Amino acid sequence: MTDDQEIVPIEALSDNTTLPPHRSQGQEIWLQFRQHKGAMFGGFILAFITLAVLFGSLIWQVDPGKLDIRSKDWRPIYTLIWNGDVKAGWAHPFGTDQLGRDGLANMLAGGRTSLAVGWAAMLLSLFLGAGIGVLAGYFKKLDGPLMRMTDLFLSLPVLPLLLVAVTLFRQPLRANFGPEGGMFILIVGVIGITSWMHTARIVRGDVLALKEREFVLAARSAGTTSKGIITRHLLPNVISPIVVSATFGLATAIITESSLSFLGVGFPSDFPTWGKMLADAVPRMQEFPERVMLPGVAISLTVLAVNYLGDGLRDALDPRIRGR
Repeated sequence: MTDDQEIVPIEALSDNTTLPPHRSQGQEIWLQFRQHKGAMFGGFILAFITLAVLFGSLIWQVDPGKLDIRSKDWRPIYTLIWNGDVKAGWAHPFGTDQLGRDGLANMLAGGRTSLAVGWAAMLLSLFLGAGIGVLAGYFKKLDGPLMRMTDLFLSLPVLPLLLVAVTLFRQPLRANFGPEGGMFILIVGVIGITSWMHTARIVRGDVLALKEREFVLAARSAGTTSKGIITRHLLPNVISPIVVSATFGLATAIITESSLSFLGVGFPSDFPTWGKMLADAVPRMQEFPERVMLPGVAISLTVLAVNYLGDGLRDALDPRIRGR
């Protein structure tokens, strides 16, 4: 090339467009989760209910067990507004029951109990399901016995088993841990022990596929122990199904606790839960339908929010359907 020849730039090499910044895996997951409208709705509703039941008693400082016969059978504030009498309802916005107990205070206290049972039972079932699933998937000798035990638990009728367990162990636990503490331990234990099976089967299937991958074979050939392979390579790669199972396990635990309280085999009668409020409201539900609607809507909204949250987490954590 001579000096007087003009240098013509190559079009492809002179492109000045900047590439978008690289996003980490966590940012990709959050972006996908944020695009799921149902998951955002579920997360907002669940966060609102959780904050309300945890800190609502700091604002509404009314004893949920206080009896006030002079204020019994008050209607909620919205019914009083419709009837034109607003003044009487501000002291009890959610009304009162047949014994004069405040409805809003019982909703907050019952929500704390139901969510506490749900979270504790979910964590117990998650621990059992993930542990059994990893052991069954990684160790071939344990696969058959553990999966047959899982099939056995799946074939058991859950509700009659719960009723039998509560009947057998209620009195010993109450004597050792008190009426509320004993029933909390019993209900959490029974729900957790009877709801780990689906998590175990999902985790086992993922572990069976992962343990034949190249990075696991390389770790095994390098002399890594089974404990190291499980903790460093397998468990981090099965977090996605475990998290999704956790959300659905929380919803199942809340419904199961409400069912037990509704049947009268849960917490003591003076200890509020959403299921117990439903059971107390049934005899007079035609006269006071809001007493059934308020705890029923609370349970439904919580379970619906958790299910939507689980759908969003499943879509965000699964790379095969991410971006659809």
